[in-house]
Amino acid sequence: MLIGKPGPARTAIAAADAAGVTVRGRDLAGDLMGRVSFTEFFHLLMTGRAPTAEQRFFLDLLLVAIAEHGLTPSAVAARMTYAAAPDSLQGAVAAGILGCGPVILGTSQLCANVLVETRGRIAAGEDTAAAALAVARALRERGEPMPGFGHPLHKPVDPRAQRILALAAERGVAGDHIALARAFVPAVAKAWGRPLPMNVSMPIAACLLDLDFPAAMVKAIPLLARTAGLLAHLAEEHSRPIGFLMAARGEEAIGYDGGEP
Repeated sequence: MLIGKPGPARTAIAAADAAGVTVRGRDLAGDLMGRVSFTEFFHLLMTGRAPTAEQRFFLDLLLVAIAEHGLTPSAVAARMTYAAAPDSLQGAVAAGILGCGPVILGTSQLCANVLVETRGRIAAGEDTAAAALAVARALRERGEPMPGFGHPLHKPVDPRAQRILALAAERGVAGDHIALARAFVPAVAKAWGRPLPMNVSMPIAACLLDLDFPAAMVKAIPLLARTAGLLAHLAEEHSRPIGFLMAARGEEAIGYDGGEP
């Protein structure tokens, strides 16, 4: 039984034979290796197109911006998994990546969805400010958080978000999506009754959309970036282990209230 709509049995990404590997129509060894950066190669893999200079610059920028943020839950999960199974580097990386949902790292994709939805309302004739406010209020009324706004640490601004927005303006790539991200600042403050800092996830999404990155794949950037950060944590876990220490401290910090055995 086939699930979903079947398509033609084809792939446009890569093929290999005895003579070599072809990636997106280009010879891997002859055309790509030693000639393009990993960032350029990633863009080619994802979109089928070599990036422009600005696409490459901002893809690099965004990957650097989101790769590392200290002992986050994803890093803790990865390090504790590696402590328990040091022969499974891939399992430890997977443990960290599996937690990248709508609270940690996954919010860039939610931001992209909100921007696309709001742009649709604007295209249908709504004023930008009114459309942003309507979307923010709808989220608030449903009891949902506003993607891309609020941060437990970075207040009143997220320095990473500010840097992305500044460079986008400086290099002339700030388009409709970044303008809309900025329009959400007063809209969110009005809907929530107080200002909330724009965190790094909103400019990541807006910048990628303005640079014609696939809207459905925005989450790929934090996933790829954070994989690098997790590997750094696991390299340190190998030489300076703290996984079991974190587990012990967690046990000490959490009280038991389940009654007598």
